[in-house]
Amino acid sequence: MSRDHSALGRELDLFDTSPLVGPGLPLWLPDGGVVRGELERFALELSLRSGCRRVHTPVLAKRGLFERSGHWQKFAADMFPPVRVGDEDFVLRPANCPHHTQVYAARPHSYRDLPVRYAELGSMFRSELSGVLVGLRRVRQISLDDAHVFCRPDQVVAEVRTALDAIREAYAVLGLEIRRLRLSVRGPGGGHLGDDDRWQRAEDQLREALGDDEHEIGVGEAAFYGPKIDVQVADAAGREETLSTVQVDHVQPERFDLHYVGEDGRRHRPVMVHRALLSSMERLVAMLLERDGGRLPFWLAPVQLRLLPVSGDRHGEHARALAARFAGVRVDVVDDGPLPRRIRDARARRVPVVAVVGDAEVAADALAIGRPAVRVPLAQVQARLAEAVRHREAGRIRFD
Repeated sequence: MSRDHSALGRELDLFDTSPLVGPGLPLWLPDGGVVRGELERFALELSLRSGCRRVHTPVLAKRGLFERSGHWQKFAADMFPPVRVGDEDFVLRPANCPHHTQVYAARPHSYRDLPVRYAELGSMFRSELSGVLVGLRRVRQISLDDAHVFCRPDQVVAEVRTALDAIREAYAVLGLEIRRLRLSVRGPGGGHLGDDDRWQRAEDQLREALGDDEHEIGVGEAAFYGPKIDVQVADAAGREETLSTVQVDHVQPERFDLHYVGEDGRRHRPVMVHRALLSSMERLVAMLLERDGGRLPFWLAPVQLRLLPVSGDRHGEHARALAARFAGVRVDVVDDGPLPRRIRDARARRVPVVAVVGDAEVAADALAIGRPAVRVPLAQVQARLAEAVRHREAGRIRFD
């Protein structure tokens, strides 16, 4: 069984590419749209529960925004060339954070307002060379589950811990195991923005937030504007990679002259905490596909229940009527062709629950599920699958 996510994505009709669209720009097909939509909904729920408010910002901006943020200085080689409009240059964004600074700056803030948390599943762009593009893992448009928190200095540690708690909650649902936490700091040679005092404060805040959590130090792995905690996981081949991050940034608020009015009536500088709970949709889907050979968790499966009438003529209409009784569950009915072939196809498509409907099932208001088949009352199947959807279950659905 292949564990290459690119092959699995095409085999399961999740995504594809087009030479007219270009490499590194995957097309999410309808079934892939279901998977991504469920992940996006989950990411939004996590963000809202942890105090974020949703925002939407443009995918491009004047070049001056990224000159101010430092991205133009550090990332110009990885950014798409500017588009000239009149006498101004516009650029596809390589990151979402500069836009979020402007959302914060759009309204005045008091110390009582903070922390202010913005969440956006936003697209950002990298001008990757064709030779390094790999399926969903290395693409030119990245859809990142992104959030930025603007807080007082005394709130930073609590905000980092809130982000780490949300990451652990997400991983528990997705069945992902944290291999290790890495505190990524500056390395020798410079190339980072901001002075030593700001960097030291940010590193100290991250260390305090980690507390007794075991972690390693990644020298030279920091972002150019601040240190970060990288959440390391293992892929299907056992290779370690970063999936989620939490970063503390004292630099961007200064470069954009962000402030809030303190209790003393004076202007004070907020701290910016960057966090990505689920990483990018592309990388996460690639990891999930490869981990289980395309067998996605039940709550993510494009089709969660497939009904197979023994005879399309005799049982097809009844099966379609049953499908309509599964509220909140993605059900389809396949009645074309020999039953053994349809069963094999359902298994090849990694459909989590496959049920056969024949004369005995029609008479008993039941479904025949599994190998060997177990006749399960319809009400029991409805209740079990509704529970699995509600709790976002990842394991195999059993009917014993």
